[in-house]
Amino acid sequence: MIRGKIGLKLTLAVGLTVLLTIGIFACVNIRSYSRSLLAEVERHASQVSQTVTSSTEYDMLLNEPARIHETIKRMGNQPGIERIRIMNKSGQVSYSSDAAEIGKTIDKSAESCIRCHFSDPPLKSLGMKERTRVFRRPHDQSRTLGIITPIYNQASCWTAACHAHPQSKTVLGVFDVVLSLASVDSDLRRGRMEIVVFAVVAVLSLCTIIGIFVRRWVDIPVRQLLTATRHVAGGDLGYKIDERREDELGMLARSFNHMTRKLSEARMQLFQSDKMASLGRLAAGVAHEINNPLTGVLTYSSLLLKQTAAQPEIHEDLEIVVRETIRCREIVKSLLDFARQSVPKKSPADINEVVLRALSVVARQLALNRIVLEKRLDPALPRTTIDANQIEQVLVNLLVNARDAIGPEGGTIAVSTSALSLSPVGMTQIKQARCPRRHSLMDNELRIGGKPSIRLKQRSGGDEWFVHLDPMYGKVANRQGVPVRTDKPVQARCPECSVSLMVDNKTCPLCQAGIYSFEVPSGGVVEGCTREGCGWQRWEAVDLSGNREFVEIRVRDTGCGMTREELSKIFEPFYSTKGAKGTGLGLAVVWGIVDNHNGTIAVESEVGVGATFIVRIPVNP
Repeated sequence: MIRGKIGLKLTLAVGLTVLLTIGIFACVNIRSYSRSLLAEVERHASQVSQTVTSSTEYDMLLNEPARIHETIKRMGNQPGIERIRIMNKSGQVSYSSDAAEIGKTIDKSAESCIRCHFSDPPLKSLGMKERTRVFRRPHDQSRTLGIITPIYNQASCWTAACHAHPQSKTVLGVFDVVLSLASVDSDLRRGRMEIVVFAVVAVLSLCTIIGIFVRRWVDIPVRQLLTATRHVAGGDLGYKIDERREDELGMLARSFNHMTRKLSEARMQLFQSDKMASLGRLAAGVAHEINNPLTGVLTYSSLLLKQTAAQPEIHEDLEIVVRETIRCREIVKSLLDFARQSVPKKSPADINEVVLRALSVVARQLALNRIVLEKRLDPALPRTTIDANQIEQVLVNLLVNARDAIGPEGGTIAVSTSALSLSPVGMTQIKQARCPRRHSLMDNELRIGGKPSIRLKQRSGGDEWFVHLDPMYGKVANRQGVPVRTDKPVQARCPECSVSLMVDNKTCPLCQAGIYSFEVPSGGVVEGCTREGCGWQRWEAVDLSGNREFVEIRVRDTGCGMTREELSKIFEPFYSTKGAKGTGLGLAVVWGIVDNHNGTIAVESEVGVGATFIVRIPVNP
C-alpha cells in the first residue's frame, strides 16, 4: 500500500515541513509588506496635510476664504485623495473639497474626532500613530486612510489684522485628509497571490526533488533490503545486496550480507553438529550391530578363499568379498575412532619408541607398495608426557595417508624426530578469555585454524562491528566482521555486556593506537592493538615463562601433493582427497588427538612434489 511506503512518508513529512515554513514566512512577509505600504501612505498623507497647511496659511492670515476654498478643492481633486477639509474647534466644517459638507458640524464620536475627544478635556496634541486611522467606507467597504493635523494658535494668528483668535486659545481647528487605499489593497492582493504561487511552486519543486533523492537514497535501498529479507526468509542465504554505497544504508547492506554469511556458516555448522551427533549415535550402534556380522563374513570368506585356490573363477570372486569386507571394517573403525575421541591418558614416554611401533605396523604395506622408508630419529629426545597409544594412532594415520598419496609407482617416506625450544608466540593457544564482568569472549561457532576464536565488539564514532581474534597468541589471522573505514580511535568492548576492554593511558608501542585487554583465567592478562592490521599482542605471563620445549615429528612423502584449497580443508571431517576410497575422518581424528595434547599440527605441500606433516608436542603440557 502507498501509505506503507517509507519514501512517500518521508517526502510528505518534508513537504509539509517546507509548506509550514514557507507559510509562516509568507505570513510574516505579507504583514511586513502591508505595514510598509501603510507607513508609506501615512507618510504621503502627512506630506499632503503639511502641503495644505503651508498652502493655506498665508490666505488664512489675510482672511481670504475664496482662495482657501480654491486651494483645498484643487488639492482634493488629485488622484488618490478622497477628501480634504478644515474644521474649527467646535467640529464645524469650515472648508472642504466636498462643498456639501461646508457648514456642517461633525459628531465628536466620528472617526476623525474621537481620537482627540475620547476624554474631557480634549487632547491638545497627538502623535503620528494617534492622528492616523484606517476605516472602511459604508457603501462599498473599501478601505481609506485618514490623518488629522491640529492647527495650533501661533503668534502670527493672534497678531494678524483680522485678529480673529485670542491668544488664550491653543488649538484653532484641524486639517482632515482622507486618502483611498484601493491601490494599496490591490498591491497587497497581488503580493499575496505572488507569495502563494511562489510557495506552491517551491513546495512542489522541493517535494519533487526530495522525492527523487529519497527514492534513490532511501526507497530503492530499503526495497532491496526488503527483497533480500524475503529471500533469506525463504531459505536463500546466498542472496547478496549491493555494498557499493558508503553511507549508513551501505553499512546496513554490508552488515546484512555479513549476517547472511554468518547464518549460512552457522547453518552449516549446525548441520555438521547434527551430523556429528547422528554419526556418534550411529557409530555406537554400528560397533555392536555390524562388527559381529562383518567378522563372521570375513572369517568364512577367508576360509573359502583358501579352499578354492584351485578354482580361479570362484577364487577371484571371494578375493573381492574379502577385500570389500576388510574395507567395511576399516570404515566402521574410523567412525568409532572419530566418535570416541577420549581424554588422553598421559604418562612419560619415549617418542622414538612410539614412532618405531607405528612404523612396524605399516612396514609390510609400505614394502608391498615399493616405498622406501627413511628414519632420522634424534636419540637425545627428552621423555614426553603423552598418551602413547593415541600418538601411535596419529603416526599410523599419517603414514597410511602418505602411502596412498605415493600410489603404486613407489616413492619415499621420511620420518624424523627432533627436540625444539620455541618461543610461546605463535605456539600457545588462548583457550579461555573473559571480560571484567566474567563474560566469556570465546566463540565456538567461528573457528580460526580449527580453534574457537575470540570475539570482541569494536566501536568508532557511531559505527559498531565485531572482530574475531586468532586464538594462537601472537598470530594475526584475525577476521573483521564488516569492513569499516575509520580514522577515529577504535574502542573494544565485550560483545555481551558492552563493558569497555580498553587500557587507560597505554598505547600500542608499534602504531600508538589504543590497546585492549582481557583476562585468561589462571593465565594472566592478554593485551592487543585495536588497529586493524597491526597485530601487536602481549601476554606477560606467557612471555615471562620463556621458551617452551617441544618434540617435533615430521612425516614427509614424495606423493602427488595437495593444492592450496585442499590444504585449507584437510582437517575437516568427511573431507577427503582420496575420493570414494577415503572416509575423510582420519585427519580429523589426528587433529583432535594433537589438540588434546596441547600440540600443533601443520602441513606443507606442493602439487607433484609431495607433502610434509609437522606434529609438535610439548614436553611438559
